[in-house]
Amino acid sequence: MIQNTHWKQLARNWASILFGNALYSLAVALFLEPSGLITGGATGIALAIGRLTGLPVSGLLLFINLAMLVWGWAVLGRAFALNTLASSVLSPAFLGLFEGLLAGRVLTEDIFLCTVFSGLGIGVALGLVIRSGASTGGLDIPPLVLNKWFKLPVSATMLTFDIAVLLMQAVFSPVQQVLYGVVMVLIHTIVMDKMLMLGASRTEVKIVSSQSDAICAAILAQLDRGVTILHGEGGYTREPSAVLLSIVSNRELPRLEKLAHSIDPTCFLIVSHVTEVSGRGFSLDKDYL
Repeated sequence: MIQNTHWKQLARNWASILFGNALYSLAVALFLEPSGLITGGATGIALAIGRLTGLPVSGLLLFINLAMLVWGWAVLGRAFALNTLASSVLSPAFLGLFEGLLAGRVLTEDIFLCTVFSGLGIGVALGLVIRSGASTGGLDIPPLVLNKWFKLPVSATMLTFDIAVLLMQAVFSPVQQVLYGVVMVLIHTIVMDKMLMLGASRTEVKIVSSQSDAICAAILAQLDRGVTILHGEGGYTREPSAVLLSIVSNRELPRLEKLAHSIDPTCFLIVSHVTEVSGRGFSLDKDYL
């Protein structure tokens, strides 16, 4: 059973990597290239060089990705390179395929639509690839190398590289395309963040009741959720009391509230929206009574 689950998860991961890279390349070919929008990363460099030289963007992107991959292999090791290999090759391959199939076809000349749909497509694609555990490669590698050599923060150097790539393209692009390009980068960043958090939202519930034992048993039996018993003390009476802590899905919250109040109408619940962090814990979003 465990082995079957492992292979199913592996198959889902590879399907996500394939679909994510295909979607990324389709968004670039359909919306990004025809509109002349600017973007960051290795794709931004390939687009800039392609517009100046007329060379195919897919070939330039493959060259850049492989150069970064070899550098990452030499500095960061084989395991990192193998994790990055898929996206380094698949993205340019799919882009070359779509460039050939579309043969210069423009789906829309509306730069606003190109901005929105390229941002949505790239954001979803990157989210799928990263959620599957793969690296997107390209200009994600230099910040990691600099971090290993000089202990520079990855987030700061990554932002610096992206800004440099955007500025490089801005020199040769009309102001309107530059501004829309910045909006597109913001859209795909927000969408990617939402994709990474998709399905990770949970609700933390603390229940204070004089009938905590009965409520705990009901949660375990009827909701099939775990319960942690915290030992509290009344601030005024100084009498010991039990506080129940349980993590449920957002949809299960109404059931839990009805269940607790059916046992003890006087109990009160403290509800917090939390976000799971890599399966190692939860970060607090907000509380309300």
